[in-house]
Amino acid sequence: MISGGDDIHPTIFGEEPLPETFYDHDRDELEQEYIRDAMERNLPMLGICRGHQLINALLGGSLHLNIRTMRKKTLNRRGLLPTKTVNIVIPSRLHDIVGRERIRVNSLHYQAVRELAPDLDCIASDLDNFCQSATIADKNILGVQWHPEYLFYLATHRKLFRWLVQAAS
Repeated sequence: MISGGDDIHPTIFGEEPLPETFYDHDRDELEQEYIRDAMERNLPMLGICRGHQLINALLGGSLHLNIRTMRKKTLNRRGLLPTKTVNIVIPSRLHDIVGRERIRVNSLHYQAVRELAPDLDCIASDLDNFCQSATIADKNILGVQWHPEYLFYLATHRKLFRWLVQAAS
């Protein structure tokens, strides 16, 4: 699992860093190694928020550095509660896992997928059409833009962790 956290350094996807933004180069490097290793060994992987973004960037995609002003149909308020609607593609790995066409999620991020990496398929989007979940069809790799670990009290979000454990068994 590649968890959420600080913004990914923009040089990973060919952009210049924003001023007065904290980036953790050591973490970026370490987690890129974890992703490469998991892919080489065909290990299941769940990317959460930053993890979802880093998988995309490492595989050749790009990110928006700050989506605050780009939001039109979704509030850009950071919060742990499920206040944002995500529409899930049917059929898709995410739909198979959660068994729903639409779920409510939380949001703690300002970066988001701009261009999806060639090997990834976007399998869920929010009302502003930002990719909220992506996967690689022939690998057990799933990224989600939200933080299901804060929504453990909802069965739908616990199913993501059950999927990861079952895929790893």
